[in-house]
Amino acid sequence: MSMFQSGKLQLSSSNPTATTGGDTSTFTQVVFPAAFPDGSSVVVIPFVQTFNGPDTPGLRIADVTTVGFKIRINEIHAAGKVTADGTHTAETVGWIASTV
Repeated sequence: MSMFQSGKLQLSSSNPTATTGGDTSTFTQVVFPAAFPDGSSVVVIPFVQTFNGPDTPGLRIADVTTVGFKIRINEIHAAGKVTADGTHTAETVGWIASTV
């Protein structure tokens, strides 16, 4: 049986677009309201709930565990090119986490 949790947070970026895989130094840590059972496989689905900034606020997720995950707004980076400055005003981000 799957277990679900949800939440939301205010997220912004004052950093350039992240382009180095595994470097989560500019990510925000989110802690689940309650830890999922040890050994669970957890997935996180985030969505931007607002339209406060003119540039597209891509989201990156990292380090998903049974107790939380890391997230950041990471403006568009495609085909090896940074197409935005990376900074982004505050947006409301909603998320759903589930065991699979």
